Amino acid sequence: MTTTKIAFIGAGSVVFTQGLLADLFAYPELKDAHIALHDIDPDRLATAEAGTRHIAARFGASPRVTAHLERREALPDADFVINIVQVGMAEATRVDFEIPARYGLRQTIGDTLGVGGIFRALRTFPLLKALGEDIAELCPQAWLLNYTNPMAMNVAYLARATGLTRVVGLCHSVYWTMRGLAGLVKVPYEEITYRCAGVNHQAWVLRFERDGADLYPRLDEAIAADDQLPRRTRVDMYRRLGYFPTESSEHSAEYVPWYLHHDAEIERLRLPIGAYLDIVAENQREYERTRAALADGTPLQVEGTQEYAPQIIHSIVTGRPRAVYGNVPNHGLIPNLPADGVVEVPCLVDGTGLQPTRVEPLPAQLAALNRGYLNVVDLVVRAAVEDDPRHIRHAAMADPATAAALPVERIWALCDDMVTAHGDRLQPSLRARLGG
Repeated sequence: MTTTKIAFIGAGSVVFTQGLLADLFAYPELKDAHIALHDIDPDRLATAEAGTRHIAARFGASPRVTAHLERREALPDADFVINIVQVGMAEATRVDFEIPARYGLRQTIGDTLGVGGIFRALRTFPLLKALGEDIAELCPQAWLLNYTNPMAMNVAYLARATGLTRVVGLCHSVYWTMRGLAGLVKVPYEEITYRCAGVNHQAWVLRFERDGADLYPRLDEAIAADDQLPRRTRVDMYRRLGYFPTESSEHSAEYVPWYLHHDAEIERLRLPIGAYLDIVAENQREYERTRAALADGTPLQVEGTQEYAPQIIHSIVTGRPRAVYGNVPNHGLIPNLPADGVVEVPCLVDGTGLQPTRVEPLPAQLAALNRGYLNVVDLVVRAAVEDDPRHIRHAAMADPATAAALPVERIWALCDDMVTAHGDRLQPSLRARLGG
C-alpha cells in the first residue's frame, strides 16, 4: 500500500495546521502519511515543522515530515493539497479595513463579500493560478482542498482559470451552526438530522429534525424565552426569512444591506465593527505562544477540529463513505441559482472521490439573497479572468452592504485607493486607477 502524501500550502498558519494534523493522525490509516509543509516564511515554516513532529508523537504517529520554502518542492506526487494561504497576512488585512473605514464603510470580518472580500480575492488569485498550474504539472490526480477565503470567489476562480476539476472549498460554518442549534433546542447533536444549502457563509438550514420531527418549533420557543437571542443578526434574519443562516452574525451582517449602515441596528444587534482585526491580532499572539512552547519543550494542547479535510482524506483513502458539506461549481445542483456560481451543498465522499448532491430549489427569498451574493462573486472573477479593472468597481457597486453605504462616485474612488494600496499583490492588468 502506497503512503498517502498530503501537502499543506500556507502551513505557517500554525494553529489551524495543527488542528488538521490532530484530526489526521487520529486515523490509524494516516499515521504514516507523508506531510509536506510549505510556507514562504522560514520562521513560520520551522514552527509548523516542529509542531507537526510534536503532534505526531502525541498521537503515536510516524509520518514522514518534510518542509519546503519552495512550493513546487512540496507538491510532486501529492494525493491531497490543502490550501490555507492568506496572501498579505495582517498588513493586507489592515488595508482592507482602514481604507474603507475612511470612506465611512463599516465591515466586521471583511473576508467574503464587500470591499474586503473583493480585494482579498484579487490578491489571492495570482497565487491560485500558479498553484493550479503546479498541481496540473506535478500532481494532476491530487484533490485540492481549499480553506482560503473568500471561498466562493476562490473556488469560482479555480474553476474558470485553472481547469482543475478535483477542487472543493471547505468551511466549518455548517457543522458549527448545527452544533449550536442542537444546543439551543437541547437535543444531542448526534440525534439531529439536517440539510443545508446555499452559498458559503450564506447557506440555509432547510431541514432541522430529530426522528423525523421538525425542530424549528423548539428553536422558536428557545428564541422566545431568551431576550438576548433576538439581538443577534442571524436570529433576526431567521425570523424574517423563515430559515436559519449558517454563518455567524458578525459575518452575516456584511452580506445584506440592512444592518451595517444604520447606527441603531449596530447597537441593537451588537455588531462588532472591525472585529477581524482583533482576530488577526489574537492569531499572531497564539502563533507566538506556540513557537515559544515548542522552543522550550512545553507540551502543546492541541485538540481535534472536526474539520472536513481530514474526513475527506480518510474516506478517499479507506473507502469509508461519509457526508460532508463542500463548495463546488453549481452546474444545476441548486436549480434556481446561477449554473456557473459556486454553491455549498451536501457532498458524498468515498473511495471514488467527492460527489456533490443535487438539492431542491431554494425558497424564493433565500435564492434572491444568494443570487445577489453570486453576482458579486461573478464580477470579481471576471475582473481577473478577463483582465478588466472596471469589473472590480462593478462588483463593489453590486455588493449589497457597499451599495447601501456609499454613492457610486465614492465606490469608484475607494476602489482606486484599494488598488493603489495593494499594489503589486494584484495582477498587472488590474492595477490601474480609473477615476470617477
